[in-house]
Amino acid sequence: MTPDNDNLPRMMSAKEAAIATSLSRTLLFFMSKEGEFPQPVQLGKKRIGYVRAEVDAWLDQRIADRAA
Repeated sequence: MTPDNDNLPRMMSAKEAAIATSLSRTLLFFMSKEGEFPQPVQLGKKRIGYVRAEVDAWLDQRIADRAA
């Protein structure tokens, strides 16, 4: 877990989210639509981003689920 003051931007691009999860941007988009991944935030007409804390929490949950 990273500290709250790690100086990372609060938002991450779809590309960054894909890299962080090792999933494709397209798959993340469809997973978001199905409620299986955090919803993106519309940042502009043609730009979305993901809340870094939500993506990190999603990853943490995947890690925790494997131990169950």
